[in-house]
Amino acid sequence: MARLIYSAVFCLFLPLVLVRMLLRSRKAPAYRQRLWQRFGVVTGPLRRGGVWFHTVSVGEFLATEPLIRSFMQQHPDVPVTVTCTTPTGSEQIQKRLGQLVQHSYLPWDIPLFLYVFLWRFRPRTLVIVETELWPNLVHCSKKMGCKVLVVNARLSEKSAKGYARFAFISKPLLAKIDHLACQGKADAKRFLQLGFDAARLSIAGSIKFDIAPGDDVYAKGKEYRALWGEHRPVWIMASTHAGEDDIALAAQRWLIQKRPDVLLVLVPRHPERFNDVAAQVTANQFSLARRSQMQDVNNKTQVLLVDSMGELMGFYAAADIAVLGGSFVPNGGHNPLEPAALGLPVIMGPSQFNFAQICQQLSEAHALATVDNSTDLGKQLNTWFENENARSDTGRNGADVVKANQGAKQKLLHLIEQHSGL
Repeated sequence: MARLIYSAVFCLFLPLVLVRMLLRSRKAPAYRQRLWQRFGVVTGPLRRGGVWFHTVSVGEFLATEPLIRSFMQQHPDVPVTVTCTTPTGSEQIQKRLGQLVQHSYLPWDIPLFLYVFLWRFRPRTLVIVETELWPNLVHCSKKMGCKVLVVNARLSEKSAKGYARFAFISKPLLAKIDHLACQGKADAKRFLQLGFDAARLSIAGSIKFDIAPGDDVYAKGKEYRALWGEHRPVWIMASTHAGEDDIALAAQRWLIQKRPDVLLVLVPRHPERFNDVAAQVTANQFSLARRSQMQDVNNKTQVLLVDSMGELMGFYAAADIAVLGGSFVPNGGHNPLEPAALGLPVIMGPSQFNFAQICQQLSEAHALATVDNSTDLGKQLNTWFENENARSDTGRNGADVVKANQGAKQKLLHLIEQHSGL
């Protein structure tokens, strides 16, 4: 009954969801594209009976890509479908996997739309990455005979309280999951407190640790530095949200007084903000170059705006220090392991609940510094720029943490094979 009420409420709010999407499409036209897939309608020839991976957006897909590729290498005859919910995620799936997989947006969480989708694909196993748990998604998949796995699962204290508050919906939802592989002990403990069956739960670690930057990433980093100036101090603030660009620019202004040649590489999280951020940079009278316009970075450039997608690792490789966005606003932060794997010291703001355990590990290893505001950010950056040995040691500590925690991919691959009868 609770799920039926939830479905009815979702249907009532669907027109508002559509309006919001159309409003977002004014700045990001991709939100209007392939809209029918949100209703479960997927056209073209499809292969049935495979494994379906659901990744929410760019971060989840990039973390899961090595797992997907390993699965395809070991089971080339098994169809693989990858879904997401955002245009940026879709762009990366198509760019990096192309015709190797079947791809669609995830339908809205209404039974009719999901059954249309499931009838077309008939997957044997649904692999949900992290905690993208929708009541009808899980229910309808089980009704269609599909195993449901949740991998790389994480559950913050805040989210756990939300699940507990709506136990009449979350408890039946969790009961339908065949297996839940958590990132760490704290996540597992919270799921058990919500009533999840310990026999169907395991701790596999985080696949985000299974990062192996290729030679192409390092080569791209060297290419950028050769253009910018190899001895020039460079810091990157990645995946910024509204309100964080101000913090980055204030820190950059403070740094310029100490180091006039310092370069800030600024990477907004969402494409629809690119033009607004560019206007913000010029309004603050910084010398700006935009990646999308292939503008050259010279010795007078103070801010490089990366208004493109899928190039972040190359820009990390070109930087001396990485600052992670989403952490100076109450958004929980973004993945610090990508720059850490490249040997960069990492700075974050106080909001880290999306990666609480990972941030704790990096902090305890003296690989991550937490600051509260633009002044403290500027001071921490300057401290590391002044002391190359401290900067290198901090970056090395982070790379060591990444290497020491790898191995989740193989555990999850075995889990998927086991539940898929392979």
